[in-house]
Amino acid sequence: MYKKPILILFVFSCITSFCQSNYNSESYRVTLADIESTFYEKDSTASALVIYEEGNSHVDPNNYKLVTQVKHKIKILKKEGASKANITINLYKKDNTSFEQVKNILATTYNKEGNEVTKSTLDKEHIFEEKYNDNYTLVKFTLPNVKAGSVITYSYTLTSPFMFKYKGWDFQSDIPKLYSDYKASIPANWTYNIKLAGHKKLDINTSEVKKRCLEGSRGAYSDCGVSHYAMKDIPAFIEEDYMTHKSNYLARIEYELMTFKNFEGQEYNYTKSWETADREFRTDKDIGRQLSKSINLEDFFDSNFINEPDLLKKADKIYKFVQQNFTWNGNYRIFEDVSVKDLIKDKTGNVSSINILLHNLLKEAGIDVHPVLISTRDNGFPTKIFPVISDFNYLIVQVTIDSKSYLLDATDDFLSFGEVPFRCLNSYGRLMDFKNGSEWIDIKPKTPSAVYLNMDLTINNDNTITGSIKSKSTGYHALNDKKNYFTNSESYLNNLQDSFSNAEIYNFKISTEDKTSFDFSKSYDIEYLDAGTGDNIYLNPFFIKFFKENPFKLQERTYPIDFGYNDSYLFLLNLDLGDQYELVELPENTSLALPNNTGRIGFSTKLTNNILNVLFRIDFKSSEFSPEYYPYLKEFMNKVVDIQKNTLILLKKK
Repeated sequence: MYKKPILILFVFSCITSFCQSNYNSESYRVTLADIESTFYEKDSTASALVIYEEGNSHVDPNNYKLVTQVKHKIKILKKEGASKANITINLYKKDNTSFEQVKNILATTYNKEGNEVTKSTLDKEHIFEEKYNDNYTLVKFTLPNVKAGSVITYSYTLTSPFMFKYKGWDFQSDIPKLYSDYKASIPANWTYNIKLAGHKKLDINTSEVKKRCLEGSRGAYSDCGVSHYAMKDIPAFIEEDYMTHKSNYLARIEYELMTFKNFEGQEYNYTKSWETADREFRTDKDIGRQLSKSINLEDFFDSNFINEPDLLKKADKIYKFVQQNFTWNGNYRIFEDVSVKDLIKDKTGNVSSINILLHNLLKEAGIDVHPVLISTRDNGFPTKIFPVISDFNYLIVQVTIDSKSYLLDATDDFLSFGEVPFRCLNSYGRLMDFKNGSEWIDIKPKTPSAVYLNMDLTINNDNTITGSIKSKSTGYHALNDKKNYFTNSESYLNNLQDSFSNAEIYNFKISTEDKTSFDFSKSYDIEYLDAGTGDNIYLNPFFIKFFKENPFKLQERTYPIDFGYNDSYLFLLNLDLGDQYELVELPENTSLALPNNTGRIGFSTKLTNNILNVLFRIDFKSSEFSPEYYPYLKEFMNKVVDIQKNTLILLKKK
């Protein structure tokens, strides 16, 4: 590493205050404005900014290897952004003769110290290799002398023999970008499905044909399709609540190899049809073989159960039997180590083993049942265009009884019949029907989840507030309550007590005895020790709040909002003002709806015989919202929080 002053010439000079954000986003060349700029006006929170980046992929005509040249120019705006100087390049290795390589790594840090611009270059001795596993090696380096204000550049060339892994390009990352450019040259021998992921549109999207870009023996040759893609002013991707995996939404180009034709005219298909995938899945040595195994119901159930004519009761009992007698070991591994025999023996197994046992028992009981392949929320959406079996990482089952379908997963002791874990709510899955062919199905709860809260309270002459609270949660809200209570009831009660400041709860009861019930109901008495003193009291009637803060804080969100399920909240309060106080003024009623009636807030109060009645309802009638809804949802949740925090009632003594 060394430092030396460098001179950068400009046709004209400028006053620093007018050049604070005059970045050179048109080329890889570092300018004085790049170095002197101190902020990014479109995102004041950004710790770093990609000023310019480019990638260029083509097939080497000499060895038919895929070559990708990469360049990045990044401004470090804050000290937290210095982590962008830590670079990792992933290299794939199939075996000792087929592996990716990286070469020509060049990296430089530019700083302005006084009136001088200095540059610090990366020494080759500071480039390290690390074996990650049998298939991947990591090449790592850190640019030198990086601090807030630095501009860093780095470039390298990646060589790969794997044309099935044509280099994709990420236009979006966790920091904003001014300009991101990618060019891809693909010989006609290879045909790819090209996918633009995310919700950003390309600013440049052109293609042309380059003649005779690749040549083979005996005069054979191929033309190339040369594509140019670019995006400008790309916002940072910032993760927020209520989203599935970020890979679903990051703006990027992806390539899936469909066919290859060599110069001798032989064609190879890499894209399977679902008919082919169904056949391979059915005959798979792990999952397919386990699904086809017969099982003896008499080994698990008595004759009374076996002869039960009600198929729904039968299915429910089989489901609960697997739930209660077999434990999920926490592994997905849906295509590996699948053994119903070992599960029965050891009483523990992975997702596939447990749900295939459930499948086989239901099938043996004469119930219409099929396996369903899904990808969990943290694994990204599976490709719909053609089968990519590796996209799936989870298996559940669907049963159909009297024309009604139920999705089942026996890995969780607390799920009710027809529920699947929240991790499975990832829009859709592939139902594997080996007779009629597989098909896509929705993975969405049919019944909304809800929270109901009913409070009957009285202000006493000693300024205490006493009364009773009844609460009921259903669906996924109930699932959390059930897990917390039935796992450790003492801890659950302590946490409930801690959630109330200046109050004591007693006579706590639950009316839900079965941990697989769809709902969870509890009741308790409460005493607020002191409502206030003096002639007047300002009182917030929301002794319990559904939302303490707005989960939506971004200025702009470019990806969908996904709650996973429809839900609603209902708050009812009857507050007897007692003999000493009377209400000065009723709070203002409020009503607000989301576009297309996809959500609604209702808040109202009334006073009858010195008893204040408060009703507050929140309904989400959709579980998924496109990014266009974000400003409306943000306003919606602001109103929810505001009603709960700032609704005050003024009481005065009679």
